[in-house]
Amino acid sequence: MPYIARVPPLVDAVPVVALLVLLATAYRHPSGRVEALVAVVTAAATLATGIVSRDETEAAVRHLAPVVVFLATILVVADVCARAGLFRAAAQVVRDVSHGRADRLLGGVFVLAAAVTAVLSLDATVVLLTPVVIGAALAMGTSSRPGAYACLRMANSASLLLPVSNLTNLLAMRHLDLTFGGFALVMAPVLAAVLVVEYVVLRLLFRRDLAARTEPAAPTPDVPLPRVPLVVVAAMLVGFAALSPLGVEPFWVSTAAALVLVAWARRRDLLTLGDAVRAAHPSFAVFVLALGVVVAALAVGFLGDAVARVLPDSTSYAALLVIAVVATVLANLLTNLSATLLVVPLVAPLGDAAVLAALLGLNIGSGLTYTGSLANLLWRRGLTHQGERISMREFHRVSLVATPVTLVAAVSVLALVT
Repeated sequence: MPYIARVPPLVDAVPVVALLVLLATAYRHPSGRVEALVAVVTAAATLATGIVSRDETEAAVRHLAPVVVFLATILVVADVCARAGLFRAAAQVVRDVSHGRADRLLGGVFVLAAAVTAVLSLDATVVLLTPVVIGAALAMGTSSRPGAYACLRMANSASLLLPVSNLTNLLAMRHLDLTFGGFALVMAPVLAAVLVVEYVVLRLLFRRDLAARTEPAAPTPDVPLPRVPLVVVAAMLVGFAALSPLGVEPFWVSTAAALVLVAWARRRDLLTLGDAVRAAHPSFAVFVLALGVVVAALAVGFLGDAVARVLPDSTSYAALLVIAVVATVLANLLTNLSATLLVVPLVAPLGDAAVLAALLGLNIGSGLTYTGSLANLLWRRGLTHQGERISMREFHRVSLVATPVTLVAAVSVLALVT
């Protein structure tokens, strides 16, 4: 049904301004208090317009609440794993099995980054894994750039495998007629194709870096693989798969894992309760809820109608490709989280294949520009803090080559398996 303006144009523009303010806040990454304050103010301003009703607002919050709890608890799990040395130990294993060869190190980093992204979310890959991968490369006397970009590319592209790998997947799950295992079964061959394409592209783009040698950095002491975090994370993954058919939301499993790991880490003086609370980033939880309210207002307005007009009404190969491209464009204009809230409900009536195609654009496509995913910005900020200079030109040299090729390959495989 075409959108008909129900409010004066100035009032109708409030959600647009609110979204722009939220996105600007996310890009600047201010203190938690400022982030939460901006979120509350923009949500309140949107609600004051009356564009979304009270029932619509409550529905949006109920939809997002389990996802927000999962996000907070999985961030705590990742933080404890980092404090325990799990990422350092895993990077050491990859470094050792590469036997000093940069190309083998890159292949190992691809697999490791894909695994971390799939199980602990893309934020863990860009924030916690990337620094230790860089350290492993420098210790070998090879360029850190291929490994750093492998982490970035996998943070977005490898977040396809499991419903818990990305908030976009979790938000889409209620629109899919798939269990946790069913989702993974469909996406596994897609991810396999993505891994191959991404690896080949980075091998070609960074062939000089992989051939060059530098003076090895001073070695850092090896750390043993921490067994308790590893066992808890493995049990958490099994819990996701086993309890999903029973209708148990993933946040229950991640909350249990977080509580176990926090108790374990406290006994070993690895963190305090304050550290655990900060690791959960409660201000970002408020931010995500506010974003849901604002995008709900946009979805019932002109933007939702405009997007609906360009989406196809079938699930042919060409239609799936169009859906993925539209999702990619929206992800890079609005960030993939906002775009998910907008586009997934619109394609859901077409069935699982359409929703999964949208996820390809929302996940892989978000790696096209810095604005596509907050993970991109976190990655660049982290490298800057480490003294690694990444220019906009270099970032887009990689992303503009890798993203379109990977997206087409992923859609092609998806069309074959659905």
